[in-house]
Amino acid sequence: MITRFTYLFIALTSLTFLNQTRFKKEDLLGQSKLNFYDESIRLLPEAGKAFVAMREAALKEGIKIEIVSAYRSYERQKFIWNRKFYSNAEKGINPKENINKIIEYSTLPGTSRHHWGTDIDIIDGKKPKEGDLLLEEKFHGNGPYVKLREWMEKNAIRFGFYLPYTDSRKREGFNYEPWHYSFAPLSIPMLEEYLKLDLINLLTPNDLSGKSCIDKKFIESYINENVLGINPKLKDFKNSAEF
Repeated sequence: MITRFTYLFIALTSLTFLNQTRFKKEDLLGQSKLNFYDESIRLLPEAGKAFVAMREAALKEGIKIEIVSAYRSYERQKFIWNRKFYSNAEKGINPKENINKIIEYSTLPGTSRHHWGTDIDIIDGKKPKEGDLLLEEKFHGNGPYVKLREWMEKNAIRFGFYLPYTDSRKREGFNYEPWHYSFAPLSIPMLEEYLKLDLINLLTPNDLSGKSCIDKKFIESYINENVLGINPKLKDFKNSAEF
């Protein structure tokens, strides 16, 4: 039987491993080749094991947790950013407004939690796939993923997964994402290490669209509001061992 104590053991084992190895800068920025649980579940092994157990538990209740997005490389995130910037620019949106629109949901390359192999975007695979899948209305009201959301809200923490971008009015940064979950036993220490990097100089490559608007002031604000605008449980560095 899977219990919270099972995942407490996994968490403590993971944290011990992290303390021994530390993460390289490239790991935290999505610029290295990570070892995944497997190619169909592109998460770090510890997160992958927890996900499989969670998926099996949900399946017993008629819900098929399906990953839409897990690990995402720096280059992939940069492609997404540049594509959105060009699309918005064609609509006549000025660079500053363009960037503000992008960061409602999308991250600067080098800042995505998906770089770490700890985070997932999910849907209920038993439901028909129609149009854009990751929309708030599909997880509320009469949406197809309401039961998935309700099950995750009740059970996800038993497996170490937490919602980063909650619907709390106290939270700043990215919009509410009911589909996005993070494996806390790994993502908390990774965030702690990430914040030690020289992010001011790492987040503005020459080939990033809108670079002229991404200055030191913008990055400092972005880190405080977007990178740290998350569920408080996922930045509780002092008590991370409880996961």
